Amino acid sequence: MARMQISRGMKIGKAKQYVAEKLGVSIQDIHDAVAMRETREDLRIGVLQSLPGHPKGIEAKYNIARVLGIELNSLRSSKVRIG
Repeated sequence: MARMQISRGMKIGKAKQYVAEKLGVSIQDIHDAVAMRETREDLRIGVLQSLPGHPKGIEAKYNIARVLGIELNSLRSSKVRIG
């Protein structure tokens, strides 16, 4: 939500609504650790404690950017270095 507040100038309520819609969950699910872990695993956007076979680091960031429809500076600079 913080990323949406900063990059898109959204208020917290609007940011929660946007993220919930993009993730396909309810606003209440965003506050539920179990529901969010399942959502993170399903969407492959990384989990807090990494698991074998699940995305980590830059791969998770790429998936987050794709799901939320945003651009992350760290990905932009990685693309420049990789070519």
